Amino acid sequence: MLLGCEIVAWWKESAVVSRKMKSQHSREPFGSDTLIDPQTHVESFRQAREARRSELVEDYVELIADLIDDGGEARKVDIAARLGVAQPTVAKMINRLEDGGYISQKPYRGVFLTDAGWELAEECRQRHQIVEAFLRAIGVSEATARRDSEGIEHHVSTETLEAFERFTERNGQ
Repeated sequence: MLLGCEIVAWWKESAVVSRKMKSQHSREPFGSDTLIDPQTHVESFRQAREARRSELVEDYVELIADLIDDGGEARKVDIAARLGVAQPTVAKMINRLEDGGYISQKPYRGVFLTDAGWELAEECRQRHQIVEAFLRAIGVSEATARRDSEGIEHHVSTETLEAFERFTERNGQ
């Protein structure tokens, strides 16, 4: 059992330790303003949510185009194997893509892109290539650039993508 003076000493010591911990974990604010205005915040989060919604559609359409270019058609089993998902997951997404006008299906055959699907696939390929080239230009390894560009391509604005492209062109990539 602690005596009165021991309690006071313990309390003072813990207060010193607490202040030291706080000073170790304190940080300087990022930039001059730590919190941006609400409308800018809203727009930033809206853009991120929209990118996440379209990311899966774009990945499927781009993969379907690659499979068609490679073998003449894209089968659900091949799509599932390439994406590492189950065939029922692919079937649900294929229905969504068909409803969106990006693909057509033929019984007992593969999946085929519509004109809108080919247009989206080409746009995705270009974005992917620009991001991958930029990452390579700043020194990222080929394998890492290929992997990372797969996610980044969906989340950069047109302005950022154009800046990536300018940087890459200036630096001979």
